[in-house]
Parts: sequence; structure tokens; C-alpha cells
Amino acid sequence: MPDMYATQALTHLVPLAEELDKNKVTPGVLGFIVFAALAVGVWLLMKSMNRHMGKVDFDEAPDPAAAEGVTEPAVSAGSAKRK
Repeated sequence: MPDMYATQALTHLVPLAEELDKNKVTPGVLGFIVFAALAVGVWLLMKSMNRHMGKVDFDEAPDPAAAEGVTEPAVSAGSAKRK
């Protein structure tokens, strides 16, 4: 008996499925909700990152060789120093 109710419910849904265009695919409401949640998450992460980067107080330490007045010749990339 319960099986009959399930088949009756499905037969009522079949005409609704035939009305849909089979060549058109849309994300629907669920797709929009997921996209909106991802967008809000990215926005919150960017806001948090900007807040944390604003707290960083980076002062570069002076080069000890430059403070002594000693300068070494510039070495191009890929070349080795020779003694």
C-alpha cells in the first residue's frame, strides 16, 4: 500500500519536469546562496588581513657594513665571488 502513494506522488511531478527546457541549465537559488556565502567569506578574510597588516610595524635594521663605511663591489646574479 505505501508503495502506491509514492508512485502517485511521482506521477504528479512528471508533468512539471517535462515543462522544463532540457537545453537550459541554471544554478538556481542554491547556487546563488553558495556564491554569496563565498563572496562574504572572502570579504571578511580581506578585511581581517588588512586589519592585521595595519598592526605590523616593520622597521628595517640598518646594514652593518654600510654603517662602517665598508662597501663591497656589486656582484651580478649567478657569479661567484673570487678571492
